[in-house]
Amino acid sequence: MEKSLELGNVTRVQEFVLLGLSTRLGIRDALFVIFLSLYLLTLLENTLIIYLICSHSELHKPMYFFLGNLSCLEMCYVSVTMPTLLMGLWTGPCHVPFTGCMTQLFFFISLICTECTLLASMAYDRYVAICRPLHYPLLMRPQVCLGLALSSWLGGLLVSVIKTACIASLSYCGPNVLNHFFCDVSPLLNLSCTHVALTELVDFISAIVILWGSLLVAMASYVAIGRTVLGMPSAAARHKAFSTCASHLVVVGIFYSATIFIYARPSRIEAMDLNKVLSVIYTVVTPMCNPVIYCLRNREVQSAFHRTMRWSSV
Repeated sequence: MEKSLELGNVTRVQEFVLLGLSTRLGIRDALFVIFLSLYLLTLLENTLIIYLICSHSELHKPMYFFLGNLSCLEMCYVSVTMPTLLMGLWTGPCHVPFTGCMTQLFFFISLICTECTLLASMAYDRYVAICRPLHYPLLMRPQVCLGLALSSWLGGLLVSVIKTACIASLSYCGPNVLNHFFCDVSPLLNLSCTHVALTELVDFISAIVILWGSLLVAMASYVAIGRTVLGMPSAAARHKAFSTCASHLVVVGIFYSATIFIYARPSRIEAMDLNKVLSVIYTVVTPMCNPVIYCLRNREVQSAFHRTMRWSSV
């Protein structure tokens, strides 16, 4: 009885203070310009890709359907974390209400889970196209593509509801300072004044299922693609396929390495500076690089872009 009265008298945290990417005044202005430029470039790249895919009928294919979904996701994804990052660089540590922090966390978890499953779906699409080309129209028919995309988005929402509910239900009695540039799982768990073992377990299991599960699908697809490509008689065809897959694997490898290191661990991360550096990789660098790797190097997309530029100059 005394314990419950004591807990009831504890002052609950009403807001969190995000320290931001850097607290050093000398470099904050330069970082603000750099990250604002990267943010605008990411929005421009992905908007261009969505426009090209929607406006050119030759891009109405399963591969570009998934790329359009990925571009839409990247625009939402970077817009969830970048505003608080830029605000922290412009004004210094920023105050975020508890509900605002949980809202940002909800959308962040939802989008990062969706990206994992979308990358796996895109790898499977390439596997079917290269390894089973005769069955491609059947295996990747519109209903299947739509089902894979919907399951990615809805699955991300479901996982996010569970994880955010667990984290929001914890008690935060103070301090309320997050050494990060957005509301992330590990910094919030570090501030909780209640037992977090169950929440950590839910976080770890969901990370294993989503991150490792989608990574295994992607890696199995690319391994099968590699074996098929090695059996191609044409050296030119092998080189083209390997160059495309290699660039895809670089992006997938960077994204999954950073996310698995942070989220697929059974305990909270104490090294927040390392956490912030890795977070920049998958919240800023990857969304900026994905359009270039997956689309803008693609000949069909380049052809559609050049036609669009000719139309606009007429």
